[in-house]
Amino acid sequence: MGATTIDEYRQHIEKDPALERRFQPVMVEEPTWEQAVAILRGLKERYETHHGIRITDGAIVAAVKLSQRYIADRMLPDKAIDLMDEAASRLRMEIDSVPSEVDDLQRNLNQLEMERLALEKETERTAVARRELIDRQLGELKDDLGQVRARWEQEKKAIDAIRALQKSQEGLLLELETAERRGDLARASELKYGGMKGVEAQLAAAREELKTVQGEHPLLKEEVDEDDIAELVARWTGIPAQRLVEDEVAKLRDMESRLAARVVGQDEAVSKVARTIRRSRAGLTDRGRPLGSFLFLGPTGVGKTELAKTLTAELFGDETHLVRLDMSEYMERHAVARMIGAPPGYVGFESGGQLTEAVRRHPYSVILLDEVEKAHPEVMNVLLQLLDDGRLTDGKGRVVDFRNTLVIMTSNLCQGEEYAARPGDDQNEARLLEGLSGHFRPELLNRLDGIVRFGSLGREQVARIVRLELAKVARSLKEQEIALEVTDEAVAWLAERGFDPVFGARPVKRVIQREVQDRVADLILSGEVGADAVIGMDVAGQELVATTKRG
Repeated sequence: MGATTIDEYRQHIEKDPALERRFQPVMVEEPTWEQAVAILRGLKERYETHHGIRITDGAIVAAVKLSQRYIADRMLPDKAIDLMDEAASRLRMEIDSVPSEVDDLQRNLNQLEMERLALEKETERTAVARRELIDRQLGELKDDLGQVRARWEQEKKAIDAIRALQKSQEGLLLELETAERRGDLARASELKYGGMKGVEAQLAAAREELKTVQGEHPLLKEEVDEDDIAELVARWTGIPAQRLVEDEVAKLRDMESRLAARVVGQDEAVSKVARTIRRSRAGLTDRGRPLGSFLFLGPTGVGKTELAKTLTAELFGDETHLVRLDMSEYMERHAVARMIGAPPGYVGFESGGQLTEAVRRHPYSVILLDEVEKAHPEVMNVLLQLLDDGRLTDGKGRVVDFRNTLVIMTSNLCQGEEYAARPGDDQNEARLLEGLSGHFRPELLNRLDGIVRFGSLGREQVARIVRLELAKVARSLKEQEIALEVTDEAVAWLAERGFDPVFGARPVKRVIQREVQDRVADLILSGEVGADAVIGMDVAGQELVATTKRG
């Protein structure tokens, strides 16, 4: 009896007829969802015995369901078994090692003690104040560490008692099976209704004692549940498969306000994108397509790219998960190979594609296709497949899953007065689609979740952008213990000179660089300002002036 894959069978056995006829091929297909659950239930006891912890039935169902949904390049039941095994081993290691809560407190304590020693001989006012703060923090940390460590030792003692009873139970089960095989019914009855019952009662009492010791916020767990499986899937794939906690629910509800804080004057675009994210995290999206796909239309400098960056930071905490492709680099037919990888035998085959490799490493990403109208039609055909099936096949024949990505395309097409949105104009959408059809295939437009128009920025929006940019400058200065104070008149002065209805917000950054950052840099380098200084910006005689004072 041999076992091999279809590709290896074709490569090594099928081409040799003499060898092939000595085997009867039996195709073993991937089990269904229900069959995989049954297989894991059969293996459950073996893994529980090996790791010395319990595995709930919910964890088994979650291992099959989440692996089937989020791990696309492996088969059932293998990937679900690996999930169950690794989750159990991680839990066993957590029980046998110091909990993260104790470790974090100890590490913080060590860092503060090292900093305290470094500041011991310092006499500056800031150093003395920092030393006093560290002394208070050290006292609080030592108290917290003592309490947490005592709780951990109690919980570990209770879990060790449960593990010892489980080993006794396992030994009695083996002895019971041996007695039944030998036909020693007296011994089997004694074990079944005597020893086993006693151990089960002790085990139930030990678990009740553990619950009492742990309370509502346990440091250790002695069973693998669906949350452990979901956390492990998130670690493997980078996709948030965990349940929505209360903090994240509040975050999703308020997403519009936080996006609008950085993307000024584009409420329609912000609202559409936020609704898509909420549908996705609520599990209501079509699992055969990307989480969302949008075409952002608008003139330069109005926030199209900024919204994509802000959304990435909102979802992931930073902008590193933004996959940005400048589509002006894909104007030639052969550029498809750059996107998905060159075919075998061509230069660059080993490197893979820029888009497919980025998504393989980070399956949960925001894909920004900038100036998409400049791409070659063959590249647009690739995008059509991506939006329709939620997957692409790269040059090496690997299927890359795009179902957990958000696809955003930007363009500055259709910016004439005839395409401007007007209340009550029912033909406006039809004119817009007609204008876009001259550049994009109807199949592509039909697969988009939304075509979002970005309007030009007015003077009020530009003033808000000025305040946002000044806040960034102030944060940079705060690291040097320098404060920045800008009057409303100075903000209006900067907004007036940065306002340009054609170029949007881009001139604002140049004005702030020239009028604010350059002046502040000169003051710092000349030695006129230092720590605890305050730099003021005001308008005097139609000119922006900078003043300095001590804080």
